[in-house]
Amino acid sequence: VQLQASGGGLVQAGGSLRLSCTASGRTFSSYNMGWFRQAAGKESEFLAGISWSGGNTYYADSVKGRFTISRDNAKNTVYLQMNSLKPEDTAVYYCAADPTHTKVVVTTSLYDYWGQGTQVTVSS
Repeated sequence: VQLQASGGGLVQAGGSLRLSCTASGRTFSSYNMGWFRQAAGKESEFLAGISWSGGNTYYADSVKGRFTISRDNAKNTVYLQMNSLKPEDTAVYYCAADPTHTKVVVTTSLYDYWGQGTQVTVSS
């Protein structure tokens, strides 16, 4: 599986962005998906995850109520809608696929496939 993330950019505080992650291959609909980010000098942080069917979602406390994860299996794409962005949201954002677990997991090492990352910069 190859993942291609897009949609990052520069936005003012309080603004919104929608990230997309498109997967190659026919097995996307069977994978749980997650979004992570890594700010400069910091460790990778789990943000949101969604089950293969889209029926279950899970969010980190830092983004709950501001970010929404969704997926369109017909388009092999997972999205991350980000609202009320803050300067501390500045980071490289990554999508990841988990073909193994039945429930959404939050640990970086449990995801097998990763996109290349897209930069999000929030100015104050």
